[in-house]
Amino acid sequence: MNVTRTLIFAGVIAALSPGISIAQDAKNQGYLLDTNMNIVTSSTTGLCWRDSDWTPARSVEPCDPVARKAEAPAPKLAAVTPPPSKPAPEKMLPQKLSFSADALFDFDKSVLKPEARAMLDDLARTLQGAKYDVILAAGHADRIGSAAYNQRLSERRANAVKDYLVSKGIEPNRINAVGRGETQPETKPGDCKGPLTKKLIACLQPDRRVDVEVTGTKAPE
Repeated sequence: MNVTRTLIFAGVIAALSPGISIAQDAKNQGYLLDTNMNIVTSSTTGLCWRDSDWTPARSVEPCDPVARKAEAPAPKLAAVTPPPSKPAPEKMLPQKLSFSADALFDFDKSVLKPEARAMLDDLARTLQGAKYDVILAAGHADRIGSAAYNQRLSERRANAVKDYLVSKGIEPNRINAVGRGETQPETKPGDCKGPLTKKLIACLQPDRRVDVEVTGTKAPE
């Protein structure tokens, strides 16, 4: 416990203790000094005697260690740079790619052409590192032939695309292959008319296709 005394008490101490001076040392202003310019301490408590000039800035050891510590500047902490945060995965918008069946297969066939494999290789590379919600391969046929035949043909073509993507490392349980038959044509009813000719087959080409729809996330590079 620090005991503060003003100069009024200095006269009392001088009267009780002959030889003690109240002279002030310029280096120790704020404390009562004796004739040898030493700081006077209480004989009972060992505490220093402060005068009216004392301020925390004039504290000295061992008189006021607490006050001295209070005045000491707080140590500067080195700035800590937080580690760079890992970028969040990039959200891929739903993507729907439409491949012409004539580009993938010969007419009325479900075996992939060599150029079709090259096209699907590009798709497989695009999907590298992606986490899929779903990959949907949907086969479509034109209206030439019976509805039942076109349904089976569209299913075989969709499964051919799925099997090839699986062979390139795409998880099979992430790909759903379905056949739509002739139920979702791109052409309008009055667009292609006439008998079965090369002209009619060419006109119905947009209806023969395999749509691949992908939804998922891909980590940024």
